[in-house]
Amino acid sequence: MITGEIKSQIDQIWNTFWTGGISNTITIVEQLTYLIFIKDLDETETRNERMAKRLNKEFTPIFGEDQKDFRWKNLKEMDVAERHNIFNNSVDGIFPFIRSLGSEKSLFSTYMKDASFGINKASTLDQVMEKLERLDMSNQDIKGDIYEYLLSKLEGGGTAGQFRTPRHIIKLMVEMMQPTLEDTICDPSVGTAGFLVSAKEYIDKHYSITDLDKHREHINKQMFNGTEFDATMLRIASMNLFLHGVEEPNIVDVDAVSKDNTISDTYTLILANPPFKGTIDKESIAPGLSNVTKTTKTELLFLALMLRQLKKGGRAAVIVPDGVLFGSGKAFKSIRSEIVKNHKLDGVISLPSGVFQPYSGVSTAILLFTKTDNGGTDKVWFYDMKADGKSLDQKRNLIVDEDVFNEFAFAKDLTPEKLAQLAQAHDNFNLPQVLDHYRYLKSDFFTKMHDANGEVLHVQDVPSNLGFDNFLDGTCTHDYSDRTSQSFLVPVKEIEDNDWDLSINRYKEIVYEEVEYDAPKVILERIKKLDDDRNILISKLKLN
Repeated sequence: MITGEIKSQIDQIWNTFWTGGISNTITIVEQLTYLIFIKDLDETETRNERMAKRLNKEFTPIFGEDQKDFRWKNLKEMDVAERHNIFNNSVDGIFPFIRSLGSEKSLFSTYMKDASFGINKASTLDQVMEKLERLDMSNQDIKGDIYEYLLSKLEGGGTAGQFRTPRHIIKLMVEMMQPTLEDTICDPSVGTAGFLVSAKEYIDKHYSITDLDKHREHINKQMFNGTEFDATMLRIASMNLFLHGVEEPNIVDVDAVSKDNTISDTYTLILANPPFKGTIDKESIAPGLSNVTKTTKTELLFLALMLRQLKKGGRAAVIVPDGVLFGSGKAFKSIRSEIVKNHKLDGVISLPSGVFQPYSGVSTAILLFTKTDNGGTDKVWFYDMKADGKSLDQKRNLIVDEDVFNEFAFAKDLTPEKLAQLAQAHDNFNLPQVLDHYRYLKSDFFTKMHDANGEVLHVQDVPSNLGFDNFLDGTCTHDYSDRTSQSFLVPVKEIEDNDWDLSINRYKEIVYEEVEYDAPKVILERIKKLDDDRNILISKLKLN
């Protein structure tokens, strides 16, 4: 969430649009997005130039010789009227240029074809660009926060139950799923493409330039997919992915759970935060989804859609409202039983209710599952996340060291010192342990140290052979059968006996601390002493 100085800067840009005669929120979002995109294009070009010079390697420039004036660094030095003319030129100005990016028949070009300049006053453009220039957007999260903050002005932060997923939660989900160069990834409610961008960043970080070049065609054309029916979000998502090196993302203009979406058995990984509390007309629902869960509720239909769209062996990490976990209706039970009985439910991570503040206090969870078509769930891992590194009030202030918060992912260069920092920050920041426990449970080390119920075994072996060098302190010795802890396992039979209830409170054991009270006689004596002290003070005041 935007706070402090950055919030003030964005408010100033917002007011500049208003005083310039542009009051429609979605228009402001679009125009601001285009300007950020143009600024980022120039920054991308500069990075590519430096890298090519350093590696003595050629690269394909974004801007041709006739388009140097379109670079942000040159635009900001121009005369105000001259610059406005370049933006306003509908034949060979900036907007025809950005509409031409990407291949002629790509979806990017399709969604950008309607992109048009909408700032009528040269002075308004000048002021907005000047304010954007002062805004530090080197952190990718700032761009997402800009969209979140502006969109929050529409219907209190989200439409049809849609809220932007906090970037650190997206990062956690991506790190748990560990995308590979062979994956075909989808977000069926793509929004600004936060999940897909994070997956691309993960891949860029974990693979060499040589490997990335070998898979360039797949990365550019097949790897990143999504559905979205909001025209503005389609453009934002396409631009966001383009700036992250995905030239032709498959972001499709369709209502994901409608009859118009016919994709099935296609993706190997789904990452999503689908809309909560939305509904769709019965007549519009894809027939195959109703066979899994007969409902009009989007939060249930999206789960059925994911099962349909995943290839066998494909995996998913998806955020759901708590009601999906324990709802007693037939539709709720059917989707839960479908995932647990016919596929493999790997885990349920209960998120703190303040994660989506200040826009919503809804309680949510992350479901982790694998499509198998033949079952496979034996035990389900539950994690009770109590702290996500930020205050759980409307301010959402950071409550751990910023470096620890930003570097919790388990990259190859994570030092023992950083691991120690992550462990020490646990009370305020559970994400490192969530990731670490999940990795451990999925590893071969788990069966060496634990029995099928998750109890710790007495094993005679050197620590390195048992995984102690690979995980946070305490992960390998944790008792995963202890339901008073944050992290525990539950057998599938127990879940079935509980009507497929997946709420953590159904299985977590609460330890009540015994409180001892003084005897009534002692309490009465204490009250009498207080009365005596009060009477003495009153007497002294009367004397004065």
